[in-house]
Amino acid sequence: MPRESKKARAARASEIYELLSDEYPDAHCELSFANPFQLAVATILSAQTTDARVNMVTPALFARYPDALALAAARQEDVEEIIRSTGFFRNKAKSIIGFARGVVADHDGEVPASMVALAALPGVGRKTANVILGNAFGLAEGVVVDTHVTRLATLLRFTNEETPEKIERDLVALFPRESWTMLSHLLIWHGRRVCIARRPRCEACTVSHLCPSSRV
Repeated sequence: MPRESKKARAARASEIYELLSDEYPDAHCELSFANPFQLAVATILSAQTTDARVNMVTPALFARYPDALALAAARQEDVEEIIRSTGFFRNKAKSIIGFARGVVADHDGEVPASMVALAALPGVGRKTANVILGNAFGLAEGVVVDTHVTRLATLLRFTNEETPEKIERDLVALFPRESWTMLSHLLIWHGRRVCIARRPRCEACTVSHLCPSSRV
């Protein structure tokens, strides 16, 4: 693709967003949760595993530890046993217990609804904070940049950057704030269903004609 002006890239990005919105009208966060606490814990557990796997272990976890106060008082080995199948279970148990203790100590047991406060909690980085804010509180403070978003944003030439922070900066500059939360869902859904890393289905892609990386 020849060098693209900012105006042309913005127009192409807008068209891609609309096409993906039509393709995935029900796109949403695929982690199961009932409140901000559950979403935060599930998001921390989702590192290096699938949402489906996390959804298999969280019912038992939340039945035993229904809120931050309960999880903060948990024994790490008990939590490890419940979440073992998600991988990296020792570090994850430490992170979610630390998160719960931070919520109890600093926020009276209630998950805060601000980027600064969330990012200061153990186990929570900017990506996790964006997930919580966008999906539990309906606040668009940024774009969730996971592996799917990174890969598709690069293939679609929305960014030339490599770090999540810089990729997010490019995406928030390219798309209007009201689309930031849904943008990540659309890219994740498309990445899981069509633009699959090892076997991209370009022939079945609704935006292949707008994608510089298309094989068709």
